[in-house]
Amino acid sequence: MLKLEFSNNSKKFLRDCDDDLYNRINDKINSLAVNPYPKDRKRVGGRKEKVFRVRVGSYRILYVVFDEKNALLISDIDKRGRVYD
Repeated sequence: MLKLEFSNNSKKFLRDCDDDLYNRINDKINSLAVNPYPKDRKRVGGRKEKVFRVRVGSYRILYVVFDEKNALLISDIDKRGRVYD
């Protein structure tokens, strides 16, 4: 299981979202900690590091896996139209 780290943007999003959405996103994040490379992941292009994304309904979770540190950074969470800005 990977150690989870959160960016300030992702912490703010989780703090402000409603309970149902929080639970759905939290379940997905916990599953990423166990398996950071699920079949439904996509690589986000145009970034320096290897950023992946997974879907939770119309929301996207962007994350980076640091294998050498045994850690997973949740870099951003937002609606599909805003998360890539």
